Amino acid sequence: MDSGRFRFGLFEFDTATHELRREGVLVRLQSQPALVLSCLIARSGEVVSRESLCEAVWGAGTFVDFERGLNFCIAQIRSALNDDSMSPRYVRTIPKRGYQFIAPVEQISAAPGRSEANSGRRRFSTKAVAVSCALFLLAIALYAGHRLRSKRESKPPPIVAVVRFDNETGDASMVRFSDGLTDSVVEQLTTLSRQHYGVIGNARILRLPRDQRDLRVISESLHAQYVVLGQVRGNGSQTRILAHLIRLADQTHLWVARMDRPSANPLDVQLEAAQKIASDFSPLIVKDSSGSPLPPFPNK
Repeated sequence: MDSGRFRFGLFEFDTATHELRREGVLVRLQSQPALVLSCLIARSGEVVSRESLCEAVWGAGTFVDFERGLNFCIAQIRSALNDDSMSPRYVRTIPKRGYQFIAPVEQISAAPGRSEANSGRRRFSTKAVAVSCALFLLAIALYAGHRLRSKRESKPPPIVAVVRFDNETGDASMVRFSDGLTDSVVEQLTTLSRQHYGVIGNARILRLPRDQRDLRVISESLHAQYVVLGQVRGNGSQTRILAHLIRLADQTHLWVARMDRPSANPLDVQLEAAQKIASDFSPLIVKDSSGSPLPPFPNK
């Protein structure tokens, strides 16, 4: 697929400038997630391997944590497109292979010659009507926008830090599972955030061993208001996953999520657990940060 502008659903993406727009409005997307989206759109309908995406974004000679970096990029793309990994409309995860852009993609190109000139004149006439309407709405929009910006500036969105889940099974091979679960929780929380809160999961301080962990330092260094702590434990033939949502200001437990699942299919367990944790914690973060009362703590 050639470079240019492409339309899919309500969105348009320019592969030259890496600008994403929703119904003409610019959607904020960082440079690396934009590169990943460009690669996926360029190979729309194909399964693009994680290795190909990492090579395209970071190159072979760059030393970074490709796995976590790519997970972050995919999470940011899904958040920008308001997409859901469980029922995707745009980006589908192909386990153990990569990702696939599944939405129909239409290239936007201007016809040459007279058609282009006629199109330009039509755009000019409709633009005059649009400008007159825009002037009418401008005063209301400015006033509403000013009030909204004032509220946002006075109270910026809270930050949620996701600490590396502890492997408490005694099995060293489960470290990869607990790390994968951590990344999945970061991805799911980011997808559900809807810009009501920020998520940090790749800071070095969040990867320290448990005996070196200091919640006060995490709060101060990352300016975080909430933290997610988790453990992976053995429970016979099952894996037990615990996740704690803590308000850092007073180190109060707001909620605990627990799951016991058979250990036969780790990837499915990772995804299911991450979705449960994010769906439980996300509305609580939004409510608590706005001062709304929380539901009673479960008696479990």
